[in-house]
Amino acid sequence: MALTAKLDALADSSKWDFSDLRALFINCTLKKSPEPSNTQGLADLAISIMEKNGVGVEVIRAVDRDIATGVYSDMTEHGWDHDEWPQIHEQVMAADILVVCTPIWLGEKSSICTKVIERLYGNSHLLNDAGQYAYYGRVGGCLITGNEDGVKHCAMNILYSLQHLGYVIPPQADAGWIGEAGPGPSYLDPGSGGPENDFTNRNTTFMTWNLLHLARMLKDIGGIPAHGNQRSEWDAGCRFDFPNPDYR
Repeated sequence: MALTAKLDALADSSKWDFSDLRALFINCTLKKSPEPSNTQGLADLAISIMEKNGVGVEVIRAVDRDIATGVYSDMTEHGWDHDEWPQIHEQVMAADILVVCTPIWLGEKSSICTKVIERLYGNSHLLNDAGQYAYYGRVGGCLITGNEDGVKHCAMNILYSLQHLGYVIPPQADAGWIGEAGPGPSYLDPGSGGPENDFTNRNTTFMTWNLLHLARMLKDIGGIPAHGNQRSEWDAGCRFDFPNPDYR
């Protein structure tokens, strides 16, 4: 997706180096490839800004992948014949930025998006080298499309889930587009006004830059400081100034 002249100039004037950052966009559309995805259409704007600034970007259309249902790291160990999630999770862990993208159905994120969140949760017990939960030090955001209400509701659910798993959520970490209530054109349909909508373009741009800035800050300081939040130390008996009942 080509950037507008103004967005292009903003990227050109950036004084920051983001070339060592990696981002992963997981598109949770219900449409299999090669059917056009309105959700991908919005995501492409954020991707263009990131790529303009040297970020390595990968995109996964989750419905095209053989992702088993469940909340364990590898569902082939729990009765499923196939599960591509372990490979996808390697991409998740290689990314400094995760953007979950979903359409709205019945006011909720898609069923595919729910499955992705559940599988992210299935790996949330893993620890990093500092003994923190493995998603610490990464940033998360979300993009929503649809032609019925629910952008903020879906964003609240997704962003809560990501922060609960350990992701850091920057200010204004969501953006979305919805058409008129009821049947009508979708984001990429001719005459929808979606790609030209200033409110959506502003929020998508702000979200993208906030993700970039916070990811840069976290990478530069080595992630979230490892004190008071280390599962390995808590399990070993350290209580980080929390009153230990054994010593009352």
